[in-house]
Amino acid sequence: METAWMAWTWQTGLFFALIASVLIVMTLLAIFKPETERVGVLRIPTTRGDRLFISLLSAAFIHIFWVYLMGSEPITTLPIGEEGFEVTSVWIATLISLGFAGAVFRWV
Repeated sequence: METAWMAWTWQTGLFFALIASVLIVMTLLAIFKPETERVGVLRIPTTRGDRLFISLLSAAFIHIFWVYLMGSEPITTLPIGEEGFEVTSVWIATLISLGFAGAVFRWV
């Protein structure tokens, strides 16, 4: 199977592995600790899966808007490996997304 057209980097693989892990954990939680729907600030009944979907969709939009408004320029380079590890401003969007996901799971 030819995958040369795809940008398969270790970061891409890590992203898909984390998404798969989250789905496995959510499935196990649904099996071993079923939940009832709850009504939060949106005033609609939601489950854990609904809140996960809202969080993932919001993270995508947060990142798109961040890159559009702020760009993805490197902030600094950490001395890791031979070439170093560039820390871009997209990491700030990731932190915002994680905070937003925490708020969604807590209050939605």
